[in-house]
Amino acid sequence: MAQVYVSIGSNMDRERYISSCLDALQKEFGALQLSSVYESEAVGFAGDPFLNMVAGFQTLLPVGELSVRLKQIEDEHDRCRQGPKFSGRTLDIDILTYDDCQGNCDGIQLPRDEITRNAFVLWPLAEIAAETCHPLSQQSYAQLWSDYDKSKQKLWPVDFIWQDVQISCQAGTA
Repeated sequence: MAQVYVSIGSNMDRERYISSCLDALQKEFGALQLSSVYESEAVGFAGDPFLNMVAGFQTLLPVGELSVRLKQIEDEHDRCRQGPKFSGRTLDIDILTYDDCQGNCDGIQLPRDEITRNAFVLWPLAEIAAETCHPLSQQSYAQLWSDYDKSKQKLWPVDFIWQDVQISCQAGTA
């Protein structure tokens, strides 16, 4: 079984799409590790704020098949692929890491470069996989987050309840 971490984001009917995505991931992959949910300004375009989080799970699917399945989940959640690359989304699921895979794996570049570029990926990943090391830098996600320039992107935890359990609460800011 491969350990996978994925980022999840939405800026349209955010709570509904994030919750429904978690339901779909749990049904498909079983137990999920979940970060807190964070709100952030849109990056790369002017738009409504996003809710973002990271989920970890294990799978037997190879990277390419996992990617296809995650795209199917996005499509089942009304994902529009016709607009510009940087635009609003009902649901965005990206594979961040797949075990320690590096480079082009089944057409997917791993680890995803957003891990070290975007606070809305790194902070939640550091929250649930603090001691896990980035496959390229070999630094822990906790260390990468500690060293991250937090003035680059505004990000804050928000209250979020999924399946009647509070998985996230406002606890301060970065």
